Amino acid sequence: MSNISDSGMRWSTLQIEFPTIETERVLLRLLTLQDSEQVFRHFSDESVAKFMDIEPCRSSDEAKEIIQFHIDDTGCRWGLFDKSNDKLMGTCGYHCWITGRSPKAELGFDLSKLHWGKGFMSEALRPVIDFGFNSMGLQLIEAMVDPNNERSIKLLKRLGFLREQELKDKLLYFYLVNK
Repeated sequence: MSNISDSGMRWSTLQIEFPTIETERVLLRLLTLQDSEQVFRHFSDESVAKFMDIEPCRSSDEAKEIIQFHIDDTGCRWGLFDKSNDKLMGTCGYHCWITGRSPKAELGFDLSKLHWGKGFMSEALRPVIDFGFNSMGLQLIEAMVDPNNERSIKLLKRLGFLREQELKDKLLYFYLVNK
């Protein structure tokens, strides 16, 4: 069960509010520049950045650049905060949001190694996907995954994503269609 609140919302350039989302164990709130130290610690871990299109962070300034990129993008990036201690566990969100006749966006996500295999990302992504379809009006949610990232592949399959057989830019392409 998740709860979506309007505290901490930010309007996107496409005139939609991105809410704070609360699940049983996770608080998803939009990342701000005030989160740069936690984002730096998270993305400086090589195991987190391994399958992403970024190098591990070397400074909090690089973490600020990551946050600012998502603030300026048409989508959003939520921080996954552990409700028991308010520590950043990972991030998720939408980017490459395209509106029009067939609205779609790409889903991105990452999780600190300490939290792998505990169901946190699955718990967080379910309401994020619901928000994408029901509030953003998406018809299609895409995800691109390194073929060696077995955990993300299993997660996407568990969430109902389908996989195209052909690689795109050496990545696996997954998609979920709004029913």
